[in-house]
Amino acid sequence: MAILCASASTSVMFSTPSSSSSSSSSSTSKSYFPRLKKPTALASPFLGFSVSKLRASAPTALPLNTHRPFQVRCQDVSIVPENQRWMFDESEINGPDIWNNTWYPKTSDHLHSDKQWYIVDATDKILGRLASTIAIHIRGKNLATYTPSVDMGAYVIVVNAEKVAVSGKKRTQKLYRRHSGRPGGMTVETFDQLQQRIPERIVEHAVRGMLPKGRLGRALFTHLKVYKGPEHPHEAQKPIELPIRDKRIQKER
Repeated sequence: MAILCASASTSVMFSTPSSSSSSSSSSTSKSYFPRLKKPTALASPFLGFSVSKLRASAPTALPLNTHRPFQVRCQDVSIVPENQRWMFDESEINGPDIWNNTWYPKTSDHLHSDKQWYIVDATDKILGRLASTIAIHIRGKNLATYTPSVDMGAYVIVVNAEKVAVSGKKRTQKLYRRHSGRPGGMTVETFDQLQQRIPERIVEHAVRGMLPKGRLGRALFTHLKVYKGPEHPHEAQKPIELPIRDKRIQKER
C-alpha cells in the first residue's frame, strides 16, 4: 500500500516493503500497482502542482522510518508599513502572524488615562439626537479600533442640562416612572416636572437606554458626566468640543 504526502516544498511516497522471493507479495504488488503505458498527470487544486503516476512495474520501496523532511512553507510576507505597526507586537514587526490575523485590542490600547474627553452644551439641543451622538462616542463607534466587547470610547461632559429641548408635545406628554419598591410606590411625572426637579436625570436616562445592557454598559455609563449650569469640575482633563454631524440637532426657535 502506498501513501503520498506532499506540500509546497516536498513530496514523499511511502510504501510497504515487499519481498521479490514471495509469490504472494508479487501478486499483491501487481494488483496494487497496475502497469501503465504512459505516465499521466493528476492536477491537484489543493497542492498547487501536478502529481505524476509513475510506472508501477517496479515500484520503489522506501522504508517506513524515512528521515526526509516534511515542511509546510508559507509565502514571504513584506515588512509591515509604519502606519500599521501599532497592530502588531514587537516580535511581529518584520511580518504579521499569518495564522492569527484578527486584531483584538490589548490593555494598553484602552487605558482610561489615555481616553479623550469631550464637552457639549445641551442648550436648545434635541434630547434624542444629542443622546445618540453622546452614546456613539462613549461606545467608541467613531473609532477604527471599535470592538463591541471592549471599552474603547471616550468621556463626555454635558453642561446646561436644564436647557435641553424636545420636539412636539413631549414636554407635557412624555412620562418618567420610578418605583420605590413597596406596594403602590409608583411615581409618574412629566418631562417638564422632572426638568424642574432633576434636569440631569433626563439626559442620563436617554443615554443609558442607548448603551449595552449588562456589565459593559454599566461601566460605559460612568463615562457620562452631566451638570446643571455651565460649570464642571473637569478642567484638568482638557475636554474638547464634541463633534456633532447631525444638522437637525439644534432646535429652531
